[in-house]
Amino acid sequence: MIDKTNEANEIGSIQKIFLVFLSLLLVVSLFLFRDGFKANVMLDQLAKNSLEPDIALSNGKPTVFEFYADWCEACKEMAPDMVNAEKLNSDMIDIVLLNVDNSRWFDLIDKYDVNGIPKLIFFDDKGEFKGFSLGVRKYNELNEIFLALINKSELPSFTNLSNSTQLISKNNIRLKEPRDHG
Repeated sequence: MIDKTNEANEIGSIQKIFLVFLSLLLVVSLFLFRDGFKANVMLDQLAKNSLEPDIALSNGKPTVFEFYADWCEACKEMAPDMVNAEKLNSDMIDIVLLNVDNSRWFDLIDKYDVNGIPKLIFFDDKGEFKGFSLGVRKYNELNEIFLALINKSELPSFTNLSNSTQLISKNNIRLKEPRDHG
């Protein structure tokens, strides 16, 4: 008599290959996405250490607002460089992270015409708007911007300067866009 219970419990060779393939796929996925998880942690760390925008603008230090989102790949890419630049300059400049998905910041999103992220808005030590940058900035660029703000010098040429791109109304800052006429 043949014991059929042993045959039913054994895994076939195709099933073994499938399990090995699935295991390898999981390992590779974890390896590839670990930087994304680390970047989210960095964004959270920066956001938790941020001052309130009004406090940052009135404390006598230059300030950078970073508009970001947790799902934004460019924001995640910039996060390690932003953390490192912030650490180097933390006692001389304030970095304020503002999540565009948080309704609490909708007034600032509208005021500074945030139509893409990451968007950095630069303020001097008196809280006056100096310019902005849209898109990923690397560590050297961030550090150059921070040093210009700290030293009260002109912002680097890769940023958009307030004197050439700003339309000012009484209580609102609106930045010219390429599609604007006038």
